Amino acid sequence: MGMISEFKAFAMKGNVVDLAIGVIIGGAFGKIVSSFIEDVITPLLLKPALQAAHLSKIEELTAFGGVKYGLFLSSVINFIIVAFVLFMLIKGINAAKKKEAAAPAAPAGPTQEQLLAEIRDLLKK
Repeated sequence: MGMISEFKAFAMKGNVVDLAIGVIIGGAFGKIVSSFIEDVITPLLLKPALQAAHLSKIEELTAFGGVKYGLFLSSVINFIIVAFVLFMLIKGINAAKKKEAAAPAAPAGPTQEQLLAEIRDLLKK
């Protein structure tokens, strides 16, 4: 039973649960980015180039009879979008932390040593 309880303690740690949630959300976010590329970016920005190449999707681009560089281009675009979104997210979090840190702290009262010195001085009088 010791091993089971150790595993339960490990699996229920905040870091493990947070990581699992992050992986699940990351997978879902990846699908959103892929859809954004295929359904928004490609039709809007790349449509003229794809029509000139007689293609409907960037993934269909090939060279030298079979090298699918369109898949690579699609992956690069996905990465750039994900990196930019994460950059903006972290930038927002850091700005919120700076505002939090800039808030004035409550005025600190006298230290224990100062209070003891005052008591000593009062007792001397």
